[in-house]
Amino acid sequence: MKEFNVEGLCLPELHYMVDIEEQLLAIEKLVSRRKYFTINRGRQYGKTTILHALKRKLDEEYCVFLLSFEGIGADAFSSSATFCKHLFKLFYDTIEFGEVTGIPDEITEQLYDLSREDAKPTTLQTFTDFVVKICKQVEKPVVLIVDEVDAASNNDLFITFLGRLRDMYLRRMTRPTFHSVILAGVYDVKNLKEKIRPEDKRVTNSPWNIAAQFDVDMSLSKKGILEMLSEYEADHQTGMDINEMSSLIYDYTSGYPFLVSRLCKLLDEEVAESDEFEHKSLAWTKKGFLVALRVILTEQNTLFESLTGKLIDFPGLNKMIYRLLFSGMQMGYNIDNPATSIAEMFGFIKNKNHIAVISNRIFETRLYNRYLSTDEMESNDIYEASLREKSQFIINGHLNMRRILERFVVHFNDLYGDCDEIFLEEDGRKYFLLFIKSIINGIGNYYVEARTRSMGKTDVIVDYGGEQYIIEMKIWRGNEYHTRGEQQLVGYLDDYRVDKGYMLSFNFNKKKQIGVQDIVIGDKLIVEAVV
Repeated sequence: MKEFNVEGLCLPELHYMVDIEEQLLAIEKLVSRRKYFTINRGRQYGKTTILHALKRKLDEEYCVFLLSFEGIGADAFSSSATFCKHLFKLFYDTIEFGEVTGIPDEITEQLYDLSREDAKPTTLQTFTDFVVKICKQVEKPVVLIVDEVDAASNNDLFITFLGRLRDMYLRRMTRPTFHSVILAGVYDVKNLKEKIRPEDKRVTNSPWNIAAQFDVDMSLSKKGILEMLSEYEADHQTGMDINEMSSLIYDYTSGYPFLVSRLCKLLDEEVAESDEFEHKSLAWTKKGFLVALRVILTEQNTLFESLTGKLIDFPGLNKMIYRLLFSGMQMGYNIDNPATSIAEMFGFIKNKNHIAVISNRIFETRLYNRYLSTDEMESNDIYEASLREKSQFIINGHLNMRRILERFVVHFNDLYGDCDEIFLEEDGRKYFLLFIKSIINGIGNYYVEARTRSMGKTDVIVDYGGEQYIIEMKIWRGNEYHTRGEQQLVGYLDDYRVDKGYMLSFNFNKKKQIGVQDIVIGDKLIVEAVV
């Protein structure tokens, strides 16, 4: 029986997988055009899986060497001779274990001799000569794929290796060389020198400036997720609503491969086995999905550890993500901004209609939780106020959102009513999220709706006990703007199929009337709070 896999390479014979044939065809087209290029995506974005699938697809027409620098070790870069020996060993192992066939015995023996521990020292010129020889003698065009190049990319010797590949590429019309070269990792190889140089000596030119643009969308589509769940359903007969489940998974992950697989694995193996659900048919529901979502939002795994580490290592990135989350304003996508480039490279953001947005709802909520869980935040007066009053906001398992807004208005005005406009605009939303976080923590979750984020307003969707609460947070810009905001909120309520919505307005007018009131528009009820 197949299973969902989040531990390394996914294989269609063993694992439930989204069909990636469309991506493979796009990459195969680049190979057929003899392109050298880089596949750089965030951690656990399915790079290794797609490279192995690509090799199987290319094997009939090409001689494909698929190498990995994972685990190569820092000692491999102690000298050019040591690096070359490791490189030859990687080539030899692919032949020894039958991953590459059709290699003349003479070349195989030469590779063995060059990779032995007692082999005489060699240089990168030896490697170049070997490439010319193998590409001349092998009947098929030779393709080189190197996975996990990040393991080597913080070393000047690797830059020299790239320079060799570049030189061979430029001479490809007069001497045999690789038909195509693919380097895969997290870091964009074109910017490796930015990684290995000290801050005051950074440069952005690279010997990999020959690389073709790689624009293949490697995220998983909603249609692909639906087809994967259909295969699972055929095996398990859960009776799930496949359309609903695939929509939920895609809406929260935006097709990030690890997150898709992790949610499915949680539903299949943990949620379905918990005391809350008697069998799989009850687990594969929206209620079960929200339980799986709650788990993934609180667990530690290598992906989230990597993201957190990047925020620590790159202060500019950390500052950008914080502003993107809490400023309540759209941020233009500017690839020339180093922070934007790094944020996209590590998978934090994506380009959506020239606007930088957090890649998916799960990342966004994890990031909010990170910033709202610092010692400074949790010792905040408004956070402590929500903790003290938490019991009055939950009645028979349901959130009393009106009561939450009423108490937030009181506490916020007591604590921050005299603060200036800049404080309210920059920190008001943050303190509401902090207030509500302590109330729903452990049971519900929240996310900010990226499509409604603008200079003046932000929509927060709270999931609690299977119910959704839509809260529009906005800066007061006058009566006309306010009325237009109410109409927009009514439209969002239609989208989410709920009859009641909430509005939290931060008003800078000194004569404002604070408090909570009901507004009826058509068949919708809006509970509005003003601070």
